Amino acid sequence: MRNRLTTYINARVTRSWKVKTIRNSAKAPIASITFDDFPKSAWTTGGRILAEASVRGTYFVSGTYCGKEINGLRYYDLDDLIAVHHQGHEIGCHTFDHAWISQLSGADIEETLARNREFVSRHLGDVVMTSFAFPYGDTSIRTKRIVSKKFASCRGIWPNVNRRSIDLGELSAVQLVPHILARRPIHDLIESAVTTNGWLIFFTHDISSSPNPWGCTPQLLEQVIGKLLDAKIDILPVKSALGRIAFAGKAGNV
Repeated sequence: MRNRLTTYINARVTRSWKVKTIRNSAKAPIASITFDDFPKSAWTTGGRILAEASVRGTYFVSGTYCGKEINGLRYYDLDDLIAVHHQGHEIGCHTFDHAWISQLSGADIEETLARNREFVSRHLGDVVMTSFAFPYGDTSIRTKRIVSKKFASCRGIWPNVNRRSIDLGELSAVQLVPHILARRPIHDLIESAVTTNGWLIFFTHDISSSPNPWGCTPQLLEQVIGKLLDAKIDILPVKSALGRIAFAGKAGNV
């Protein structure tokens, strides 16, 4: 009980400690659909769902998972990685080792980020990853400071809408799992985004009729995308959404 309480308090303190804030300049609400770890079904099924809706997402890649099957779950292979990139989706960084980053030294953080950067550039050429997602949602004030200097944005797992003053060191994001959506229903999140011109980020892992505890069904992903489009909310990759947040109404808007 004490460890759980300590973890909860540390997470709250870390979220409250904003290391890289930006004022939301968006003139309309925005949403992003993101996939962590890049299970193969995130592309074969999730990619198809995105294509049918004519939207693009962000795939957060850990190089160590390429071509592997772990606990019965297949992860992406090189053909998947190349196809995702060629179809216009964003490739984001999730560390090479899918590391508990708050437990790493500064040198080890540099190494896992460099290995992932080298892995992506080796297979995709001059692609530069500008978006990061903390594996397991694990972070700390120290790691937020380190990683936010290397990426335009870093995404966490706190389920909320990014509004007004936004901490790019730990963007809020809503996981598409039942126990989260029971507390934060999709229609409430959309209403909040619409009334504040907020940025609503969703994330999931595998897409299957029987997903693992961190994934979701195709029906849920389709439902979320449908509700966003019905509310006339643009769905953009993280890096493109950040362009709207930062530069809406200014010359050179992304």
